[in-house]
Amino acid sequence: MAVPTLNIRTDEATEKALQALTAKGRTKTEAVRYALLHTYRDELIKQAREDAERLANDPDDRAEMLAIQRYMGVSE
Repeated sequence: MAVPTLNIRTDEATEKALQALTAKGRTKTEAVRYALLHTYRDELIKQAREDAERLANDPDDRAEMLAIQRYMGVSE
C-alpha cells in the first residue's frame, strides 16, 4: 500500500515555524505531523468545551456535561 504524501507551498511564516519545529532534530515531516495532530487535538478540545458550555445552560443535560468534563480531565 502506498503511503499518502502531501505537498504544500510555504510562506515566510510557515518556514519560520518549520525552522522552530525542526530545531531540535525533528524532520520536516515529523514537524508537520506534530503540528497537524496538535492543531486537530486543540480543535477537538475547543469543540468539547463549547459543547460543555452549551450543556451547562441546560439542566437536563448536566450528567452529559459532567461526563464530557471527566473525559477532558477537567473534573473528577
